[in-house]
Amino acid sequence: MLSKLSDRINPMDVMMFLIGGSIAAVILIGSALTLIHGKYSSAQWFDLLISGLALGGVYALIALGYTLVYGILRLINFAHSEVFMSGPFTAYFLANYLGQSGFLDANPVVGLALIFILAMLVSMTVAVIVERIAYRPLRHSPRLVPLITAIGASFFLQYFFRGLYGPNIKVYPEIKVLDAYIHLGIFRIQYTQLLVIVAAGLMMLGLHLFVQRSRVGKAMRAVSEDKDTAALMGINVDNVIVITFMLGGALAGAAGVLYLLMFPQVYFLMGFIPGIKAFTAAVLGGIGNIPGAMLGGMFLGIIEAVGPSLFLDGLGIPAPYQLKDAIAFTLLVFVLIFRPSGILGEKLAEKKA
Repeated sequence: MLSKLSDRINPMDVMMFLIGGSIAAVILIGSALTLIHGKYSSAQWFDLLISGLALGGVYALIALGYTLVYGILRLINFAHSEVFMSGPFTAYFLANYLGQSGFLDANPVVGLALIFILAMLVSMTVAVIVERIAYRPLRHSPRLVPLITAIGASFFLQYFFRGLYGPNIKVYPEIKVLDAYIHLGIFRIQYTQLLVIVAAGLMMLGLHLFVQRSRVGKAMRAVSEDKDTAALMGINVDNVIVITFMLGGALAGAAGVLYLLMFPQVYFLMGFIPGIKAFTAAVLGGIGNIPGAMLGGMFLGIIEAVGPSLFLDGLGIPAPYQLKDAIAFTLLVFVLIFRPSGILGEKLAEKKA
C-alpha cells in the first residue's frame, strides 16, 4: 500500500501542497491577528467590502469577454484589454464636452447613458474588427499562431490609440451627484459605488439570461461544444463568433466607463492592469465558464480591497495596500493548487482542450 501511495504522490505535488499550506497559514494567522487587534471598525470593513464589490463587478465584466471568446474559440484574446480601453478613451471627448457645457451635471442620467452607448459601440466595433482581421484568417492554424497574433493586436491597438488621441493622461469630468453618500446607520455607500455594483450586476444577469434562454445563446453554447457539428445542424458559426465578440466588446466598453467613474484617468495603457486582473479572474473562476468569470471577478475584487488590511495588517507589514496586486495573484496560485480548473471550472475533453 505504501508503494502504491508513493507512486501516486510525486515531489512536485508535495512542494505545491507545502506552498498552498504556507499561503493558508499566513492568511489565517494574519487575519486572526488583525481581528484581535481591532484596528478597523465595522464601518471601515463595510467600506472596504463595498469597494471590493464595485471593483469586482468591473473585473467580472471584463473577464466575461475573455471567457466568452475562450469558450467559443479556445483562444486567449490578449487584445481584450485594449478593447476595454478603446471605448471609454473615445467616450472621454463626449464626456468632456458634456461636462464643460454643464449638461452632465444638469442631466446626469441622460449624459451617462450617452457616454455608455458611445463607449460600448466603439469597444464592440474594435472587437469585431480584431476578430475579422486578426483571428478569422488564422482560425484553423496551430494554437500558438492566433495567440501570438492576439499579443500583436494588443500592441497595435495600444499605439494606434496613442497616436490617435495622444500619450497624455486625460481626466474624466466629475459628476457631482455621484459624490454623495447613502447613509445606513453607521454604514455608508457612495452613489458611484452603488451605480457600479448595480449596473455590473444587471449586465451580468442580462448576459446570463441571454446565453441561457435566447436562440442565439443556444447557438453559442452549441458552437462552444462542437463547431463542426453545430455547422452541420445549420448554425452559422461565423455569425455566432462575431456576436460573441460583439457581446464581449460591449461589456468591456461598459466596464471601462464604470472603472473610470471610480478612477477617472484614461490613457492608452489604461487597459493593461485591469485586463490582467480580469484574465486572472476568468482563470480563477474557470476559464470558459460564464458564472465562473462572474464569481472570479467578484472574488478578486473583494480580496484586492479587503485582503491587504485583513491578511497583512496584523503581521505588522507597513503600507499593506501596496501589496494588493501580490495578494491577488498569490490567491490565484492558492486556488489553482487545490483546484487547477478554477472555482467553477470543469475538466475538458482532450478534443476541446
